[in-house]
Amino acid sequence: MTLEAYINPDFGTAEKIIFFLASFAGVMICVFLILGFAKLTPGDKTYYEKAHNRVQRFYELIISGASVMSFACSYVILNHIYSLTEGQNTPFTYMWENWKDFILLILICLSCVINTLLDKIIIPLKQIDKDEKASVRMLSMFYVIIILIYLNTIGDESEYSPVMMYYLGLMIGRFVYFDASFADFIEALKNLFGNLLLLILGLALTGLLSFYGFSAGFLLERNYFIVGVFYTLLFMLLSVFILHTSHLLYLIVRKPAEEEEPEGRRGRRSRRRRRERDYDEDEYEYAPADTAEEYAPEASAEDDYYDPDFEFLDYEEYDNEDYR
Repeated sequence: MTLEAYINPDFGTAEKIIFFLASFAGVMICVFLILGFAKLTPGDKTYYEKAHNRVQRFYELIISGASVMSFACSYVILNHIYSLTEGQNTPFTYMWENWKDFILLILICLSCVINTLLDKIIIPLKQIDKDEKASVRMLSMFYVIIILIYLNTIGDESEYSPVMMYYLGLMIGRFVYFDASFADFIEALKNLFGNLLLLILGLALTGLLSFYGFSAGFLLERNYFIVGVFYTLLFMLLSVFILHTSHLLYLIVRKPAEEEEPEGRRGRRSRRRRRERDYDEDEYEYAPADTAEEYAPEASAEDDYYDPDFEFLDYEEYDNEDYR
């Protein structure tokens, strides 16, 4: 097997467009399923908030899955290069034999950097917070491990055990760390099961698209199945990029009418409501008529008098400079 086997010469532009359209349609179907599930489930958030939050968590799963799979695919390709150059006195052979674990650790760090660049700069996901991102990223490791277990089951000749052990260690470290409490462990499990629907949709979509790609001859079985799965994730990632940057979801799920008002109108309405609340008669307590004397100071006879020399100010005369 040579390195040229990783590239399919028959996978031309027309085939790539067809496979992309299939990937785009699959992602759209998953998005509509998530929207329907968000409408059926109750919660404190509005449908607009729930829909965009769950769809962006699905986007994060695809982004993280592609990033994690890039590490696994890089390991398989590097291991294959080593098998081709084994026994030769080359710098790569020496490094792979003596610094293999450090190279794998560097690849894991690079996959994390790629993940951060994708979901913060290229495909910025602003409807999910840091905790939700961390939960979905942990779920993506489980997502890739399931794919690798299946590839080992169907008889792929690659060795995925080191990769799976690395990610199993990271997942266990995410669940149980040295200062974690039992409540933290329960919270991590709760977040994991809260995203279980996204995991099922991601695995189903990846499996169906990969099966279609191998059946149609777009992906080659001889160049390791993991490379074909990685190609599938790249097309899914491109579909997510187009969906997110086109803001198509915002046309499907719009904000409520009250949230679509301009900023100035919302400000005037809030100020008017504050004034009405301040002058609400229900918030004030008035003293009864029979107890008015109890709350008022005693008036003396000297305070009640009439001054015959008092004159009201004429505003027309006040305009003259003599009164200023």
